[in-house]
Amino acid sequence: MSASVTSRALNLLGAFDPDHRSLTLSDLARRAGMPIATAHRLVGELHRWGALARLDSGEYVIGRRLWDLGLLAPVQAGLRQAASPFLHDLYGATLATVHLAVRDGTEALYIDRLSGHVSVPVVSKIGSRLPMHATGVGKVLLAYGPDQVLAEVLGNLTRVTAYTITQPARLLEQIRRVRADGYATTGEEMSLGACSVAVPVRGPGGEVVAALGIVVPELRRDKARLVAALRVAAQGITRTLTDSASAQWK
Repeated sequence: MSASVTSRALNLLGAFDPDHRSLTLSDLARRAGMPIATAHRLVGELHRWGALARLDSGEYVIGRRLWDLGLLAPVQAGLRQAASPFLHDLYGATLATVHLAVRDGTEALYIDRLSGHVSVPVVSKIGSRLPMHATGVGKVLLAYGPDQVLAEVLGNLTRVTAYTITQPARLLEQIRRVRADGYATTGEEMSLGACSVAVPVRGPGGEVVAALGIVVPELRRDKARLVAALRVAAQGITRTLTDSASAQWK
């Protein structure tokens, strides 16, 4: 049975990913697996609606209208709104890059970020997905996530830098430590010259719904202070989520 117009349009949008943020018409057709004539017609409709935007180079990128719709998703709207004041407080206190991430399959999805003043190489962007085993927020999400997700990640530990942990036993020991200590750290595992520390953010029922992290050049001197600041912020987010949930039932 031939694919519907809707599925073909979704395949075109699905051709974009963190490594392919701009694509030519021919690239879109090839990655979506459809004739270029069909892609040309559908891309034109998506462009007119605002789902795609066309650069001066002729390449296409995701349009602003899709971004606006994405902000309405519950994981974006509710959690980002609750967390925003506390992210700004953390940024103001540390001037470091602050992250808020949730688990999406076997990756960490970054739903908010404030860029720090300190020059530290940071590869994450809002909406980007990074491997959980190489990021602080990802290790937190792994530690409090489903066992089957942890097993899947342990079976596919790709190396990002020379410091990325690729030994399952070593990562599993770190995950146990995260559960015991309540925070995770990384040391140049995602980007050379960047370390991170992260803590869990809990929802109204006590379940971990996100991870909150900070990226800095090194952790040796300030780890305790950063962990304390992150925990205060995470508790504030939890209170806001709990108050919001309670208000909905009144």
